[in-house]
Amino acid sequence: MRKNIKLTALTAASAALALGLTACGSSSDPSTAKSDGGKVDESKPLVIAASPSPHADILNFVKDKLAAKEGLKLEVKEFTDYVLPNTATEQGQVDGNYFQHKPYLDDFNKKNGTHIVPVVNVHLEPLGLYSKKVKALTDIKAGQTIAVPNDTTNEGRALQLLAANKLITLKDGVGTSAKLSDITDKKGLEFKELEAATVPRALNDVDAAVINGNYALEANLSPAKDALVLEKAEGNPYANFLAVKDGKQNDPRIQKLAKLLNSDEVKKFIEEKYQGSVIPAFGTPAA
Repeated sequence: MRKNIKLTALTAASAALALGLTACGSSSDPSTAKSDGGKVDESKPLVIAASPSPHADILNFVKDKLAAKEGLKLEVKEFTDYVLPNTATEQGQVDGNYFQHKPYLDDFNKKNGTHIVPVVNVHLEPLGLYSKKVKALTDIKAGQTIAVPNDTTNEGRALQLLAANKLITLKDGVGTSAKLSDITDKKGLEFKELEAATVPRALNDVDAAVINGNYALEANLSPAKDALVLEKAEGNPYANFLAVKDGKQNDPRIQKLAKLLNSDEVKKFIEEKYQGSVIPAFGTPAA
């Protein structure tokens, strides 16, 4: 049974972050994972925060099928937002997380003074444009409304997807930081900004919506089959990775998990379970 994060946990973690950030800094040792004697206690469970799908699904596959062979005790904590996994990692409430891509992490660290770093890439979830009211990209016309994620990196990513498919025109050079104000030609379209997790629930209220891959899967949408258009995988900077607070990269338990997440068994699991809706991203640098 999945455990959703309660409001009290969100409040507590947010308060702890606000109080603790001024004292936080990069560390060269995995202090939050130490046992007596200054060494990492490898017998302790490794606790990883993750979005429910596909991240927690992939981690639970590792936990159930692969971890024991490496002597790794893995605990997966599911989070349904894009903030708490990083604040919990920063504060040592979890040992790491698996839910985000590099542009989002860079923006988060800059805005929040956190020190989260990537360890190893695992997969890519192509962002897609979905609709319950039109059946083809060419059916989207002036006067219709498109919902987009409202966080900095995913909104820019969504607008780039729309621009690449000629639904809008953007200012030259805005890249993944594009905002609605950077649209030079809306071609008569209207836009509704929503928290990424809530965009799938808006599909009945808008003409189309740009949805993150993990939230599409949670909404029983198949990116490979249901999207009007998907991001291209080639050269895509949005691979999702295992991340930790700076200083924990060499925790032996993190190294074991990183190895398992890039294993042939996980690659096969991703390919067979998601059928192109989630794509392995092994072998590409996470930093």
